[in-house]
Amino acid sequence: MTQSLQRAIAKLEELPADTQDALAARILADLEDEQAWEVRFEGTSAEQWERLADLARREIAAGETIPLQDALPGRATED
Repeated sequence: MTQSLQRAIAKLEELPADTQDALAARILADLEDEQAWEVRFEGTSAEQWERLADLARREIAAGETIPLQDALPGRATED
């Protein structure tokens, strides 16, 4: 276990039991979601990725997209 995770768990242990349970449920749900996405990505062929990239290029060229900073106001983006 990493030191960062150990510190997080130590902080969680200080919380009331119901808060710990709520946070544990969120963490477990996030882990399940991550595993599901991994399976989806692993099952995507090179041809499918290329079709998605082509679609994105066409949407950008047609002006059908917006800058990321406009889609996520308040978040800093790297140039």
